[in-house]
Amino acid sequence: MPIKYAILFVVFCLGFLHGINAQPAGIIHTRQQYASAVAQNGNCRMVNLKKLIPQIVLDLKYATTGNFTGINLYKKASTTYLCYPAATALQKVSLALAAKGYGLKVFDAYRPYTATKLMWELIKDERYVANPKNGSNHNKGLAIDLTLTDSNGKELPMGTGFDNFTDTAHHSFTGLGELEKQNRYLLKTTMEAAGFKALESEWWHYSYSSPENFAVIDISFKNMQRFTR
Repeated sequence: MPIKYAILFVVFCLGFLHGINAQPAGIIHTRQQYASAVAQNGNCRMVNLKKLIPQIVLDLKYATTGNFTGINLYKKASTTYLCYPAATALQKVSLALAAKGYGLKVFDAYRPYTATKLMWELIKDERYVANPKNGSNHNKGLAIDLTLTDSNGKELPMGTGFDNFTDTAHHSFTGLGELEKQNRYLLKTTMEAAGFKALESEWWHYSYSSPENFAVIDISFKNMQRFTR
């Protein structure tokens, strides 16, 4: 086993032992549990974003080693998902931006609960990573990390890259160039108009605002693809 995988395995196991009871109830693990949740509330249905919004660009950082963990956390991930109301809201965002000559690139959306636990053990800062005792909106298909592109799919300047854990990534940071400010403002206002809420500490992170309760999901991407066909 490569050393970095061994280290992360130990970190994960230690975190699991310390917080074995500190997790949300009713986590969805199986096809039967997922089907039951969808039968009770169709809004829980997970939607393949690439199928719903074919023009969207996917750059799934956690499906590569090019992320802050240095580990590919999303084995077999070739697309990503949001729950139905969040997915249809994002479709509206995409259409509104396309009318102005812009597009969207997605870094992350649905995140299995297991990945959230590992991230927490590495960071343990709720400004940047959700505390697994409560679950994450990413685990529910309600949160998305994304940026703007031009009509050719090229990222627009936003002041920092994805997963920049500094004040420069905060919406309140004022030391940006005018172009970066304008791009952040365009993304924020368009997302908010569709029902998403910005996270102050991460310009790329938005959560869909819903009065409904959604369950935390811990289904691999390979199985999610099978379950949502």
